[in-house]
Amino acid sequence: MDDLPRIALYARVSSQRQADEATIRSQVAALEQRIAAEGLCVDAEMRFLDEGFTGSSLQRPALECLRDLIHVGGVDRLYVHSPDRLARKFIHQAVLLEEFSKRRVEVVFLNQPPGEASPETNLLVQMQGMFAEYEREKILERTRRGRRFNARQGRISVLGHAPYGYRYVPKCDGDARYDVVLDEMRVVRDLFRWVGLEGLSLGAAARRLTATKVPTRGGTPYWNRATLRGILLNPAYYGEAHWGKTHLQARLPNQRVGRGRPPIPRREQVARPTAPNVQEIIPVPALISRELFDAVAERLAENRQHQRTRQKGPSYLLSGLLMCGRCGSAYCGRRHRRGDRTHVYYHCLGTDKYRHGGEALCDNAGVTADLEAEIWSDACTLLQDPQRLREELQRRQQTSPTPAGDATALRTSITRLKRQLARLMDMYETGYLNKSDFETRAQRVKDRLALEEDTHAEQRKAEQQDQAQATILADFGQFAEEMTKNLDQADFATRRRILELLIKRIEVGADQINIVYKVQLRPFATSPSRGSLQHRLKSQYSASR
Repeated sequence: MDDLPRIALYARVSSQRQADEATIRSQVAALEQRIAAEGLCVDAEMRFLDEGFTGSSLQRPALECLRDLIHVGGVDRLYVHSPDRLARKFIHQAVLLEEFSKRRVEVVFLNQPPGEASPETNLLVQMQGMFAEYEREKILERTRRGRRFNARQGRISVLGHAPYGYRYVPKCDGDARYDVVLDEMRVVRDLFRWVGLEGLSLGAAARRLTATKVPTRGGTPYWNRATLRGILLNPAYYGEAHWGKTHLQARLPNQRVGRGRPPIPRREQVARPTAPNVQEIIPVPALISRELFDAVAERLAENRQHQRTRQKGPSYLLSGLLMCGRCGSAYCGRRHRRGDRTHVYYHCLGTDKYRHGGEALCDNAGVTADLEAEIWSDACTLLQDPQRLREELQRRQQTSPTPAGDATALRTSITRLKRQLARLMDMYETGYLNKSDFETRAQRVKDRLALEEDTHAEQRKAEQQDQAQATILADFGQFAEEMTKNLDQADFATRRRILELLIKRIEVGADQINIVYKVQLRPFATSPSRGSLQHRLKSQYSASR
């Protein structure tokens, strides 16, 4: 028994679907039959199986265990079904065979005739490796070309799944399409409204959804920021699903994995975003308007660029509003203690060398906390000008009016759908429709009816808001007087909230500070005391560091 060689076998399948269907068993059965025909047997611990791992990478768990065992001399003969099961790249195959040869391991491929190794046999193995790599590249090329063609034809089937708010109907049920899921649609609309109109952050939106016990698509009660960001940046919600938004690229080389860090990823390629001009647009049912989507994208970009407030509230009055006019980074508030006194100042994050690989992106100087009083004074000046606020409210009413024709068309469509549902009921009761056809057609009409009723309800809500704004405009003088009472005695939270409502950003330039208000101003209207703050020299607020 000591003279028998130590036998091992290796098998692999690429996709998870093949692993779920247990197609690797056919390889193992063929290998065991060959081993038994030669009068040998293989132990259970000597079977190395990689299920659902690509052959284009050497980072496979079973393969790594096999290589470790071969390195210590634990294998004399290795059985593999074919060279492409060992590796899909010729260079990887050559490296493995050379490594096994140095340890005097005989590699047996089932698709080769038995016999001693010869130059002709090695040439055949090498040619099979090159053809395996060529075959893999051609399969990927044909797949990409076919999917791009179907995407240009507007076929939903190339997407393969539906985002939150939709249900993917496959081709086996007719034409592949997206059907709107009403409960999820309401969540999507609320989410876009919270971030785009109310200005909530991703964390605040996630906490609100979790608090209201809205389940995710997976059924969990907890939402995370990454999921919400993926929803808010998906163009499918305004009616344009994009195919080819990402492509696979080789993972950038990084440092060696240390203790306590995650293991080496099993894929050597990662998804990277593509340019918009190479993406294909497929029309799908829209859940929101394009204007709301753009507003949310702008809000997320600002949140990502600037410093965000903490959950417990901002520690500095101008946190999240100040930004560098030179490099675009946020100005972050800091406290510096000198003796018994604490000084507050803001500095550009682009000047931090440790954030940017040891080199500063910007040399813009910081500003002292004296700027807070000047910004608040300028904002109070704006609040004490009712005419400018009245014009801003009127402008906002004019930017998004509710078309009367759309409301009339919606009411007509709702009436028509109700009549259609009643006719389907009559046809089912008289026997013209069987139960399955009736349920299918009635469900489609009910979904469409519920969608249009929700849209009509939202229009009614918008009309009520417009009426409320009109009531405010009718007696705007009294409203402005009530709003500006006791501004000097406002606490920190009130001042912070007012600044967030009025100011979009504050740009700190090299020699001046510009306030960009959300309220449209007459071109740089001067304040009564020292002129326009937009033209104030920055040297008055510079902080020495």
